[in-house]
Amino acid sequence: MPLQPRDRLIVALDVSSVAEAQVLVARLGDTVSFYKIGYQLAYAGGLAYVATLVGTGKRVFLDLKLHDIGHTVAQGVKSVAKSGASFLTVHGYPQTMKAAAEAREGNLRILAVTVLTSYNDADLAAAGYDAGVAELVIERAAQARNIGIDGVVCSAEEAVKIRGIVGSELALVTPGIRPAGAAIGDQKRVMTPASAIAAGSDYLVVGRPIIAAADPKAAAEAIVAEISSVKG
Repeated sequence: MPLQPRDRLIVALDVSSVAEAQVLVARLGDTVSFYKIGYQLAYAGGLAYVATLVGTGKRVFLDLKLHDIGHTVAQGVKSVAKSGASFLTVHGYPQTMKAAAEAREGNLRILAVTVLTSYNDADLAAAGYDAGVAELVIERAAQARNIGIDGVVCSAEEAVKIRGIVGSELALVTPGIRPAGAAIGDQKRVMTPASAIAAGSDYLVVGRPIIAAADPKAAAEAIVAEISSVKG
């Protein structure tokens, strides 16, 4: 079944408490059906909040970027599967991806992070990588496909090339989404919602342009409308 525009928007609950998250979720109402919980909220009670969101019919993406020895990753994945979350991120290293893929249970889908959208070629070089962003993203996406990962997290800038490699097998989840005129912040590889969808992204992760807006619901509705405007 094709994804509906509303279901393709994932709002990042990048707030410091469950109370703040509850207020934001209430303000967004039925406009948003999918939420991401990352480090900021996860370490402030957000892991327990997953069950609450799921219980009200929302989907949850736990952005924990697991990366450790295989056994530890596998046990973490099994624990997350019990939470009711739909998506979980792991870093895109073959050993980590393999352990996560083998340990997933129920409806949990594993997403591999290719290269963070706050990185560019210079950042990778400073971290000791010989490859540039484009090359490393493609390599990790191909590895994810071969290992059996459910999807990858990538910049929309790389979506077209990745789609050519993985076809429709993997979901492409893209952060770094900025409506026209929005501040880029610490992101370096960004794209508008419509452009990202046209490039092949399945899900768009949006945080600050919505949660920092004077009217978060209106901001979310505008992004859903922009997603809806893309044909095909």
